[in-house]
Amino acid sequence: MNKINKKSLILKLGIIALVIGIYLYVEPVNRFINQMVFYLSMLDLESLKQYILSFGIWAPIISFILMILQSIAAPLPAFLITFANAALFGWVKGAILSWASAMAGAAICFYIARFLGRDAVEKLTSKFALDSLDEFFDKYGKHTILIARLLPFMSFDLVSYAAGLTSMSFVSFFIATGIGQLPATIIYSYVGGMLTGGAKLMMMGILTLSAISVLIYVLKKVYKEKKR
Repeated sequence: MNKINKKSLILKLGIIALVIGIYLYVEPVNRFINQMVFYLSMLDLESLKQYILSFGIWAPIISFILMILQSIAAPLPAFLITFANAALFGWVKGAILSWASAMAGAAICFYIARFLGRDAVEKLTSKFALDSLDEFFDKYGKHTILIARLLPFMSFDLVSYAAGLTSMSFVSFFIATGIGQLPATIIYSYVGGMLTGGAKLMMMGILTLSAISVLIYVLKKVYKEKKR
């Protein structure tokens, strides 16, 4: 191993140790992140809205951080945050907030993968999921990101991680993500802001069921991999 690779490895390990140390030993940070993960994992729109609102004027910033956390901690559902933003800030402002925060989350996932490599990404996601996306990238080449962003069943965060493991430039990734993510963000925001009562509950149920189904499928594959 040459000096450059050694320095790079030391730097990576140092950053990982710093982040883990802050999370484990800085109590306010630990409590803050755990609380966010708890509200996201509840899959309860009303509880999530009340949690965001509890921060007053800081609510948009908290929503922004929630979306980034959701991106890193795949496969927590993003549409709940998009719905909450639309309901709290109006569907237009909510869409802008959701799109901007999703873009920030995608960029972070991309650079986590590029900086830490495949082994670290497999720990955050799963080997099976990445292998599946490898085939998708091989099939569609440079158009993969745009196509993946337009498919509602394709994990937003996994695609971002997988892209960071390729030779794709960040600019190409970012532009394709921005264009591809916009339609879904607008639709979810409009639904979240305009639908009420039973129609909104039905849509929430469909999306939640879809998210849970995908999660169960991925977890089963992860379990089988670990067992092997």
